[in-house]
Amino acid sequence: MLDKIYFDKVVELADHIKSTWNPKMKWMWGEALFGYSLSLLDTHLKEDRYTEFLTKYCDYYVQIPPRVDQSDTSAPALITYAMYKKTKNEDYKKLTDRVLYYIKNEPRLIEDSVNHLGNSLEGKFYPKSIWVDSLMMFSVFPSLYAKENNDQAMMDIASRQPRVMAKYMQDPVDKLWYHSYWTKQKTHYPRRKLYWGRGNGWVIASLPMILENIGNHEERENIIQIFKETAYALLPYQRADGAFETVFNKVGKTYRELSFTALVAAGFMHGYNLGLLSEVYLEAGLKAYQCVVDALIYEKDDIYMPEVSGPTIPLPLFPYIGYKIIPRGKNWSFGLAALIFAAIQFDKIKK
Repeated sequence: MLDKIYFDKVVELADHIKSTWNPKMKWMWGEALFGYSLSLLDTHLKEDRYTEFLTKYCDYYVQIPPRVDQSDTSAPALITYAMYKKTKNEDYKKLTDRVLYYIKNEPRLIEDSVNHLGNSLEGKFYPKSIWVDSLMMFSVFPSLYAKENNDQAMMDIASRQPRVMAKYMQDPVDKLWYHSYWTKQKTHYPRRKLYWGRGNGWVIASLPMILENIGNHEERENIIQIFKETAYALLPYQRADGAFETVFNKVGKTYRELSFTALVAAGFMHGYNLGLLSEVYLEAGLKAYQCVVDALIYEKDDIYMPEVSGPTIPLPLFPYIGYKIIPRGKNWSFGLAALIFAAIQFDKIKK
């Protein structure tokens, strides 16, 4: 088992980001997940070290109402809801209610899933489609809200998403996940067996979050099966150094990607903590987590999480090249979130 320093380093990184970033972050998925991870870290530590940062984020969007028009702009409710519970600020509730309204009322594209890009301007220029990203961006919040507010309609929406998305985006043989499904063309995309890392990371990290919230819902056993199949399918692609690559079934042909690696670590350790995965996955999760923490860069007064690919869409043409050329950066918000998710599960195991 790794030493506790592997948790302390992630807390140090989170503290550094809090003290150096402007809390007026974008109302978008990456920043939403990062803020949510900070709220979870506060809960885990039984402290309020990130609350001021997160309330400033909420206050900014109380003054400048954001757009809520797609899955990616629904995710910030993870922050506004957490801060409403902590402060009882009614303005935060109003922001949260806008997302609840979108989730309940946005027209369904296929079965109970919405167009990932919703009714946004971006959505007008991209084929109508569901994306694997929505398991994290669209589904985790309503499962949490439904659990805590006894909202059966919202619980049903959240619980159905894994089954619908697996039906259209999980390969029936490989049990790995394609990035999207285009409804007009009636095909997953990419059409070739190209498995984008972070997309599969959203699956493996979000499913145990959803399972933790939905209790004994009728979809539970099916979600557990999907989760276990995905974990089993991912395991052989872990590199000797603990990492996974950005197109991970093309080992050695792309590059290692640490946000995906951290999401796998989070999902494997969370699954182990829930009693769903065996010691084999704990060992793989710890190895992935160690790989990411060991990669942290300390440079003068800064701390960086490196080797995180930028925002990625399933390109209509040459998708493999599209995945391969996405540049890597450091301290991307969603990479930080993935690492904090993993750190919390790691510390639960340590304790």
